[in-house]
Amino acid sequence: MKALRVLNNNVVLARDEKGQEVILTGRGIGFNARQGKPVDPSLIVRVFVPSDGRDPDHLAEALALVGEEVLRAVVIALGEVGIEGRESTRPTLAIAVADHVAGALDRAQRGIVIEYPLRAEAQALYAAEYAQAQRLLAAINERVDPKLDPSEATALTLHLVNAGFASGDLSFTYTMTGVIQQMLAVVQKQYGLEVSQESMSAARFITHVRYLFVRIQQHRQLKGHESTIGTGIRRHYPEATRTAQRLATIVEMRLGEALSEDEVSYLALHVARMTMDADGDEAV
Repeated sequence: MKALRVLNNNVVLARDEKGQEVILTGRGIGFNARQGKPVDPSLIVRVFVPSDGRDPDHLAEALALVGEEVLRAVVIALGEVGIEGRESTRPTLAIAVADHVAGALDRAQRGIVIEYPLRAEAQALYAAEYAQAQRLLAAINERVDPKLDPSEATALTLHLVNAGFASGDLSFTYTMTGVIQQMLAVVQKQYGLEVSQESMSAARFITHVRYLFVRIQQHRQLKGHESTIGTGIRRHYPEATRTAQRLATIVEMRLGEALSEDEVSYLALHVARMTMDADGDEAV
């Protein structure tokens, strides 16, 4: 890979063998790098390949603004716990996590501990990411001083969840978390049930809604090609369909986009599964 721009001792913008611009990180990687000259491969810790249309120059500049030790700790920790491979298409994740860790370290040095209000929601709604975040936090803590408080796993969880969205805007993840909780509350109230978020049907519902949010953000809702199945779902589960229509109203109010009939149908199917798991049958 040949250097295009040296941002600092640890971040270099380069061009790889395929001709695409990539961001290279590693301790001392930029020290002897020269524009147009090959980069020492032994110094490369991570290769970021921006694949979502984001400007590589801008992302490289953002990475270069992160402190050397923090960036190194985060980049190595992401790879060590298996969240990111040596080659990554998500530089925004490393930037967001490193920026958060830098702020958390500053608070830790001043003895400030934050209790995140979404801790319970993160553990219940994003169990897989929460487990990853705990491992990531432990790996980061092996490389920083002072050590970060266990509560930081909540914030790291939200950053991992947010990495699945194109915008990179954490506020979208906050909104999604609130909407999922609101939707589950509506189902519980509508059916007079206590829906366990640890049940398989609830987990499937949460996963479905998360992908629904992705489709909404990308303007790629399900429609047309699933209409026959959707009609069958609506006919077979009329009460669940009415509940799903209420959930669709919540989504439209919070995100400003109406759901297609097929999206409502699949919500109905997941509502029916949850209620049957909790009560043995669905009311019609």
